[in-house]
Amino acid sequence: MKGPEIRKLYQPSQPTVTQTGADVQYKEVAPHQALQNSIYCYWELKTIAPLSSDFIYRVVADGCIDILFELDKPKNNFVTGLSTSYIEFPLAPSFHYLGIRFLPTGFPQLFNVKASELTNRFEELGAINPEIAHFIATQFDESMSLGEITPRLDGFFLKLQASVSSEVDGRFYQAFETILASYGNVSIEKGLDTGISPRQLRRLFEFYIGDSAKTFSKIVRFQQLLYAKPSTARLRKEKLFYDVGYYDQAHFIKEFKTLFGTTPSKAFEP
Repeated sequence: MKGPEIRKLYQPSQPTVTQTGADVQYKEVAPHQALQNSIYCYWELKTIAPLSSDFIYRVVADGCIDILFELDKPKNNFVTGLSTSYIEFPLAPSFHYLGIRFLPTGFPQLFNVKASELTNRFEELGAINPEIAHFIATQFDESMSLGEITPRLDGFFLKLQASVSSEVDGRFYQAFETILASYGNVSIEKGLDTGISPRQLRRLFEFYIGDSAKTFSKIVRFQQLLYAKPSTARLRKEKLFYDVGYYDQAHFIKEFKTLFGTTPSKAFEP
């Protein structure tokens, strides 16, 4: 895949999943090195013991597209597109999910699917790409560990990547890289002057990202704040929302709640 080294510029975080309790385990494993500009990780979310009630799986906005399936029911595989807000999925008291998290631009390039057709949607994978849906349905079962699953996924995606010829307008990548390098704190009108019209730039972002450059910048800015993990004291005293591009505290709190599902003070409390 051509383009910037995305992984060095962007590390999407899912803190609400990472902080799950003792009875729920979450792991991330990096894919083969040759895939790391397209796929951020393979992930596993499972119960160690049955829970007393349903588990609320909250996913914060991260700019990514994910494939996911239950290991004991691999025929039921799905894809979730870019989300412009947090999402909550109620899961049964016992579960074992596997997933593939694609970095921004990765899924559309590998599968030639317009990302905006998946934005804020949860779809059956077979309706989007029957080949990988069949691969997942026939190659995995509940007896397999993540260590056994990872090389099979690597093999599939390495073969797929070698067959893909993706020529992307370099001016799109220029704008995309500017957003990542500035942590989303960039003027869309002035800072992304790459020589193409705003209409054409929006069309490219909708295809490769799933929404406008403005929406993607908002998510990148939010993710940078999660990466920084500021204390609630720093948030109040140092007014960090100015540093990451929010014009006032009310705007910052409102946007954060939309993307995370709770207030910054609750999200970053010890």
